[in-house]
Amino acid sequence: MLNIDSIENGIVIDHITAGRGMRVYELLELDQLDTCVAIIKNARSSKFGRKDIIKIEGMTDIDLDVLGFIDDHATVCVIREGKLAEKKRPQLPQKLVNIVSCKNPRCITSAEDVDQVFLLCAGEEHRYRCQYCEQVLAE
Repeated sequence: MLNIDSIENGIVIDHITAGRGMRVYELLELDQLDTCVAIIKNARSSKFGRKDIIKIEGMTDIDLDVLGFIDDHATVCVIREGKLAEKKRPQLPQKLVNIVSCKNPRCITSAEDVDQVFLLCAGEEHRYRCQYCEQVLAE
């Protein structure tokens, strides 16, 4: 069995839907951190069967909107002095700003330097539309 040490201070993102861990890693830009980050893919889960887990040493805050956009079923555990200090559940955000880009070549965001803004249009399906051109985000 694989053994990943516990962390003293940091964040554990748990219950990530299996296969989405790398997307979380990319959109949270964890590759730019100068700290230890462990990505565990397809870990056994009694609740979900399989799940991904990310452990980030030394970090105490993350963008819950980004996490909620990728997987609103994940949990964020803040660890302080080796103990669970706080547990957070991300919510599906109503608005995404500069998290993803519009793929419509005729959108103003393709030609101008403006924020990439997407608004939630169908919560059950996790669908977002570009605020400017109404293009549905294809994920």
